[in-house]
Amino acid sequence: MNNRLAALGPFFAIDVHEPKTAVTAPWLAFTELLADLDSRVRPVRSALALGGNRPEDDVELRVAASVAHLGVVARLLAPAIGAMALGERGLSLDVADLRWQNQLGGPFPLSTVIRTGHGALQGDAVEVLTHAFAGTYSLSDQVLWGNIGSAANSAAGLIGAARPDLARRARMAADAILADPRVDGGRLRSGEGFRRRSCCLLYRLTGDRIGVCGDCVLAGD
Repeated sequence: MNNRLAALGPFFAIDVHEPKTAVTAPWLAFTELLADLDSRVRPVRSALALGGNRPEDDVELRVAASVAHLGVVARLLAPAIGAMALGERGLSLDVADLRWQNQLGGPFPLSTVIRTGHGALQGDAVEVLTHAFAGTYSLSDQVLWGNIGSAANSAAGLIGAARPDLARRARMAADAILADPRVDGGRLRSGEGFRRRSCCLLYRLTGDRIGVCGDCVLAGD
């Protein structure tokens, strides 16, 4: 495990394995998630129903899908942004390099490989995952790329809280993601005033603004 990243907090912890080694339990290839998104979305739906004390059928599948997407991209982006803030290179986010464990209730275990010449955000797992969710659950790009922006900003905030000396570099790393035009037009920047221009759809669980995330477009001023 990368101890420098783990010191930033549990969302930044990441294991490292050798390239092309066999995937053994309890690890799963990340490609398995892409092939069966329901393996993550259905448990998230059950957890949302349990947390809201409501029947599972009352939780829209697309709401659970958006929440699941947000959770996975946040887990992927946190160590990548952390690595950039720490000045580390080689952390791969290539789909073929990633392994994970399908656990709820906190940041799931994640593992990757170190590749010489890779920048911390090289790889396409976040983009591929996002396209897969959009196609499978009819979620809009605005919602899904808004999730990515929210995840990037949150990672920078957590790093700044854990290591104030890294706050500026963390924001720069997050801002590189926020500059993507697919993330709310590329106009947002990280920091305390961050407010995404979409919602992860959690509001649909209550029908109002109660319980929305602090950076949600629906959050009160």
